[in-house]
Amino acid sequence: MAEKKSVLMICLGNICRSPIAEAVFADYIAKNNLTDKWGVDSAALIGYHTGKSPDSRAMSTLKDKGIKNYSHRARPITKDDFNKYDWIFGMDDDNISELNRLKPSGSKAKVELLGSYDSSGEIIIRDPYYDSNSAGFVKAYEQCVRSVEAFLKVQ
Repeated sequence: MAEKKSVLMICLGNICRSPIAEAVFADYIAKNNLTDKWGVDSAALIGYHTGKSPDSRAMSTLKDKGIKNYSHRARPITKDDFNKYDWIFGMDDDNISELNRLKPSGSKAKVELLGSYDSSGEIIIRDPYYDSNSAGFVKAYEQCVRSVEAFLKVQ
């Protein structure tokens, strides 16, 4: 049996975009009987929200879209993550710059924008944290769905 592959979703604080991406990925692999082939987690570039649950708007978006059993506690990325995961996906160019700066030389993880797989061509998944409503969370969810589906279809 082939070794299980894994992805780590990254955003700045690990309470908005990366938990949404993690939940979407986990939901997709569960629905498509791929949990024996894939693993997923998410983490932050900064430790400000460590231990906190995802933003309530992220959680309500997931629930509204049918992902009801997701739970996560924010954590910062570690050096070990770069060898533990096969792919580390950032949500925007700043995430990618910081990931490439943190990545130890010779580590196995491929660092990419999750949105680079978006079939609609929306490469950047904008941070909705400072929005006054949930519209940005819904958009991030939709971008994650398209990107995750496209990524897994080419693997």
